[in-house]
Amino acid sequence: MLKNDLFLRALKRQPCSRTPIWVMRQAGRYLPEYRAIREKTDFLTLCKTPELAAEVTIQPVELMGVDAAIIFSDILVVNEAMGMDVEIIETKGIKLSPPIRSQVDIDRLSVPDVHDKLGYVLDAIRLTKKELDNRVPLIGFSGAAWTLFTYAVEGGGSKNYAFAKKMMFRDPKMAHMLLSKISSVISDYVCAQVEAGADAIQIFDSWASALSEDDYREFALPYIKENVQALKTKYPDIPVIVFSKDCNTILEDIAATGCDAVGLGWGIDIAKARTILGDRVCLQGNMDPTVLYGTPEKIKAEAGKILKQFGQHTANSGHVFNLGHGILPDVDPANLKLLVEFVKEESAKYH
Repeated sequence: MLKNDLFLRALKRQPCSRTPIWVMRQAGRYLPEYRAIREKTDFLTLCKTPELAAEVTIQPVELMGVDAAIIFSDILVVNEAMGMDVEIIETKGIKLSPPIRSQVDIDRLSVPDVHDKLGYVLDAIRLTKKELDNRVPLIGFSGAAWTLFTYAVEGGGSKNYAFAKKMMFRDPKMAHMLLSKISSVISDYVCAQVEAGADAIQIFDSWASALSEDDYREFALPYIKENVQALKTKYPDIPVIVFSKDCNTILEDIAATGCDAVGLGWGIDIAKARTILGDRVCLQGNMDPTVLYGTPEKIKAEAGKILKQFGQHTANSGHVFNLGHGILPDVDPANLKLLVEFVKEESAKYH
């Protein structure tokens, strides 16, 4: 039994004594303890070494007191498992080769046995669960099909997604074929993470805002729904969070995927999101990460405002406090610790 199950209770919209908190990218560059490990190894080797991945996953639990751990990995491990060459250099960016731009390229991608090709992530989950010793839940994750598709077709990051959109608009059948192939791997992968011990799953659609509402409904949401349903069919009790970055205008469509929680960017008032969605899903978010550059008073004021905007909890409500995107690498860790302690203390009065 978990010693602290507040995060899972909130996702399932069960009564909580206070609002749980974790933050995206909480295991990473802002922590000196993480940088000390990174000095000795490159990023992908860190992801692929279960002992190191487990160590950095647990660091923010011990140092910051967050209510959940998230396995240290990267969304692009799926692209690599499918046969792409992936380079991740934190100072230079991301390169995937060769980019996928033709039917021949799509056919060349494999649908791997995730236990084989991504076994190092599953090993890291098993080891982390053991070392966490039931202190807090462990989150597994994957990138969404649309985001992994854009990386595959663009061959890296992009400002205008020209190659991805060219495929979408010139040959939508081909685009759907690639999206479907990626999605099938994601479904296998998230189920395997649960089998290994993950207590919840988050699906990150980092490039969601690159699409119009209609295009998002056609090229992104069906695959997220496919992934959620695949997981729920096998593991109905495992909660799923969908974080479609900056998709604040189609929250009802995101909730309709069957997820338990909708992750919010900071561009929407959480009270407005709760008005739109009611209490049919948990809401996760949504402080602007740059607030953590502020003074202690400003950080507390902004966090307090979000708690107040969400308002009083009902029998069926759920709120997981988080940032609207990942914590930035030059944030002072003391500021995150202050935020965590403030949310723990201040949120109790809303429950």
